[in-house]
Amino acid sequence: MNARLNISIGVGLLTVLAASGQEYRTDINPALRYYEGFIVAPELSPADSGYLLTNDWRGQKLPQKAGNLLGGFDSQFKLARQAAHATVACDWGIDLSAGPETLLPHLARCKRLAQMAQLRVMWDLQNGQESEARDDLLAAFALARNASQDGTLIACLVRYADEAIVLSTVAWNYHSFSAKTLQELSDGFDAAPPGKTMAEAVETGERDCSHFWLERKIVQWQQESGGDDAKVMAKVRALFGSFSSENGTNEWTQGLNQIASSATLLKLAHEADSVYDRAAEIFKLPHGQFEAQAEQVAREITEGTNFLTKQLFPAVLKAKVKEFCAEARMAMFHAAVAYKLHGESGIRMVNDPTGQGPFAFERVIIDGMDRGFRLTSAYAGRGYRETLIFVETDGPPLNTEGPKAGQATPK
Repeated sequence: MNARLNISIGVGLLTVLAASGQEYRTDINPALRYYEGFIVAPELSPADSGYLLTNDWRGQKLPQKAGNLLGGFDSQFKLARQAAHATVACDWGIDLSAGPETLLPHLARCKRLAQMAQLRVMWDLQNGQESEARDDLLAAFALARNASQDGTLIACLVRYADEAIVLSTVAWNYHSFSAKTLQELSDGFDAAPPGKTMAEAVETGERDCSHFWLERKIVQWQQESGGDDAKVMAKVRALFGSFSSENGTNEWTQGLNQIASSATLLKLAHEADSVYDRAAEIFKLPHGQFEAQAEQVAREITEGTNFLTKQLFPAVLKAKVKEFCAEARMAMFHAAVAYKLHGESGIRMVNDPTGQGPFAFERVIIDGMDRGFRLTSAYAGRGYRETLIFVETDGPPLNTEGPKAGQATPK
């Protein structure tokens, strides 16, 4: 994707802002706008939340009850739209000094706004409010980018998940958007603030939340112990005892059993930093080169003796898959916009970032009905080639992405 700004307003967003005729300050930290939005957002009852979020509304006309509930988020989305036009960087005020215990309360709320945007877009399009749908999508996309600004790996994953919700919403409702609105969305997405990448997360946030934090704790305990290393190791064991691995065992404490002193553990933490340096460089590599280098690093970690890197790095390396998927999905969206404007020649104007040329293009025929077109990437990091279907006609709901793309969704 081509992000054309850092903290300045892009041309696409300026166009939309001017058209709206609204005036408000753009020099306010957008995180403050978002926090205000979280405060004014309605607290839905479990029944109402389930009603909106557990039903598959695709292919259906949203009932008035859904519209009334979605209207309750108007104030939050007004603030989110204003935040999208901020001329200053987004700073959530997250203090990473607490390491893995750092609270990131904004991420779940960012995800909820993306989910509500998806439903609000359906409601707006159903009621002939295409510009409102556009503005909600632009606001949700900008928030997805800004959600990653604390530089942690989990924040980057939320960024890509929320971007996916926005782009999937466009794909489901592709037939309801005019070429003009799709172009405005394309310009607005390109002009959104650049989100943090996985490489940036490895360089900064992940270090602060893992071995840098552990080093600080060990040094602090060493200073407090008066030279009694047994006290230091007791505190380390208590700390590691609070961790658990995915399989339910505590491999942190198992690894610690092989460590004789806090000085040895501190040395392992220092060694982990060099692995992070290598990972940060590898994460900048394109598809193909990344996988070869990552496989080599993963093998070295598995065969090595540093139990800290064995615990920290498998999830880090896997996270890059999400980024490649996001890059392919974003390019598919641009290709679909080009198709709306130029026909099949437009598809050839956008290359698959993980392939050797344009995306594979084919019509989607279900029960004899042409429902739209499928774009397929060369990338198969999740075990199948990434694909996205852009729906061009009304009809029964269908899966627009994933291994079941093109199949009807269960009733």
